[in-house]
Amino acid sequence: MTHINTLDPGASPLDYYGFELRRHREAAELTQKQLGDIVYCTGSLVGQIETARKLPTLPFSERVDMALGTGGALSRLHELVMRSQLPAWFQQVAELEVRATEICTFQMGMVHGLLQTDAYVRATLGALDETDLDDRTAVRLARQRIFDKQVPPVFWMILSEAALYQEIGGPETMRGQLAHLLSFENNPRINVQVLPFSAGAHAGLTGSFTLFRFATDPDIVYTEGYGSGHPTANPDTVTNCSLRYDHLQAAALSLRDSAELIRRVMEERYGEQGDSGGDPVA
Repeated sequence: MTHINTLDPGASPLDYYGFELRRHREAAELTQKQLGDIVYCTGSLVGQIETARKLPTLPFSERVDMALGTGGALSRLHELVMRSQLPAWFQQVAELEVRATEICTFQMGMVHGLLQTDAYVRATLGALDETDLDDRTAVRLARQRIFDKQVPPVFWMILSEAALYQEIGGPETMRGQLAHLLSFENNPRINVQVLPFSAGAHAGLTGSFTLFRFATDPDIVYTEGYGSGHPTANPDTVTNCSLRYDHLQAAALSLRDSAELIRRVMEERYGEQGDSGGDPVA
């Protein structure tokens, strides 16, 4: 357990956040309990965050910034803290997500993390390990804040139809996840296409991949293995995967037809089940 008197602000972004929270609180001459009362949490939680034993949430950071008059300092730190909690091998990819002007991804078995719902994230992360599931879920969802930027990236996801039927987390979770995908129908910067079973053999059979495009830097291709990520700017690889993506887009359903398929699967496979009398059960 980290002791507050030995907390090293240079050890990690989380330690730095805790150090700054304590510094601002003490400058305001507030105890942990007093600050907790102001921002609607316990003094114990304030203490855990100050000693880098608990991840701060964005609402907590925003309320503390307002209470202590920090000018938004902790809210700005929050994004860095959450990114630092990602697996070490994935942190570079999270940086690419932040910097990219366009992200094009093909996903074979599940929805891409940038479009996952809270329940879907919990189901995927908790499949084998439920340790610190709340924090791990919050860390993944924090990546989605790139869509809140003044100029968010254009995001294209081609999703295998199989992912619509892979029941992750149960019917309710899948219903919510597919409804979430449909919520982007009128958002020109977030686009979802489904590669139907009828496409047969296709250019993505070798697996999922993501293309990152930037305003000035070279494009980067990202592929993933078990516990490892593989970003590369190798021109031959980028050219090959860009061609594959073009062919996948040509084979995929249109945006409109994709939405119709998603809606149909959501209603027919994951819709509310009737009782023995045929009436819907809430």
